[in-house]
Formats: sequence, structure tokens, C-alpha cells
Amino acid sequence: MPPRFDPGAVTSVCLRVVGGEVGATSSLAPKIGPLGLSPKKVGDDIAKATQEWKGLRITVKLTIQNRQATVSVVPSASSLVIRALKEPPRDRKKVKNVIHDGNVAYEDIYEIAKIMRPRSMARKMAGTVKEILGTAQSVGCTVDGRHPHDWIDDINDGTVEVVDYDAPAQ
Repeated sequence: MPPRFDPGAVTSVCLRVVGGEVGATSSLAPKIGPLGLSPKKVGDDIAKATQEWKGLRITVKLTIQNRQATVSVVPSASSLVIRALKEPPRDRKKVKNVIHDGNVAYEDIYEIAKIMRPRSMARKMAGTVKEILGTAQSVGCTVDGRHPHDWIDDINDGTVEVVDYDAPAQ
């Protein structure tokens, strides 16, 4: 028999969900059912917490203690870049294969890099900014009217100076 469930233990579950939508309870049930939680209730909590990320795929971390789930949004770099494009929310079921060909300001890229700094593997802030510029390139947008790889080349040859930033400890 499996060991008895400890209600005081802290368990975390990471999920990829579409922001603002109640996910399928059938996908939540095997993950959180054994922890004694209702998948429908947790799905509603996730939809409420991801309301400002409507229509975007986002990573959510559920922290479960004493049969209570707290939802925290862990945005990915691509989600932050797409959000910075300020596109109107779309209906996933009707609109397919969206091309994100907008323009993002370099200041927005730097702010996204600040958010992603604790999870980045780069030694310096310039490396994190280049990671976000690479994400912007793969999303398909431009940065201040220029191709993101031109910005990466400018950072590499010293034309653009990136101010170092140490992320606060979590």
C-alpha cells in the first residue's frame, strides 16, 4: 500500500494552461486528484488567476498545502514578448496560426529581461537581454523597427550598452 498522505506537506505542480480559460478537468484530475483536491475548483482558481493573460499559453505553478491550492503564474519569455505586442485577445478555436509581426520597444525587452533574470542561465544582464531578443526573433516581431538579431549583433560589438541588473533573491 502507498504511504499515507501527509496534509502538512507542501507539494507543487506545474501546468501549461491557456490564460483566462477553465482547462479540461480530465487533464487536472490525475495530477491533483491524489492530493485530495477538486479538479473543477482548481480549474476555476487557475482561470481567475490567469485572467490578465487571456488567450496566451502560460505556465502556472500550483502550491498545495493542507488541501488548499494557491495559484501563481510563471510567465515564459515568449508569453511576455507576445503580451508586450499588445495584441487583442483572440479566440483559440476560431483563429489559428497567428503571425505576431508587431513591433516591441527596446525598453520593453529590457523590462522582460529583468523579469526573466532570476531564471536565466546568463552570467550578465546582456546575456539575458540577448535571450529575450532571440525569443522575439522566434516569435516573429521586430524591436524598435529593427530585426532582433541586429540588436544582438550591436550588443556583441559594444554599440548598445546593457546596464547590468542583479535580480532580487526569491
